[in-house]
Amino acid sequence: MRVKLQPSEKAADTDRWTEILFRALSNRVAKRWRFVSFRGVGGGEWRGIVDVLAIRKDTSHSDHHLLKSGDLFDIVLVQMKGGSAKAPSVGDIARLKAVARRYRAKAIVLFSWKKGDGTTWQRLGRGGRWMESSAKEIFGE
Repeated sequence: MRVKLQPSEKAADTDRWTEILFRALSNRVAKRWRFVSFRGVGGGEWRGIVDVLAIRKDTSHSDHHLLKSGDLFDIVLVQMKGGSAKAPSVGDIARLKAVARRYRAKAIVLFSWKKGDGTTWQRLGRGGRWMESSAKEIFGE
């Protein structure tokens, strides 16, 4: 007999599975990237607009007189939505853009998963519009 989960338990379970799928699909193409999750002590959602920070060393040549190749980083901000969670609001997008400007993020990504429907990758484009993308386009070499 299957135990019926409370709505908050179901949301937490969906949230965990969304991140598991994100990591599994990302790691197929993101060879040099590392992912930092911002979960609370109990593994649930935590404060802030960014769910996962993707980071890798920038090995391109630096024009700065003190910096060498590998001293800087590429950063991607990831927002995750699972199940029937609403898309980021206009306010959420403004917050994501502000964080991206602050840390000079390479991209802002929305990863969504709905059981039975699969996953979607979207990248925030000009004018605050979400554009279809893929893990390979975002994290590929």
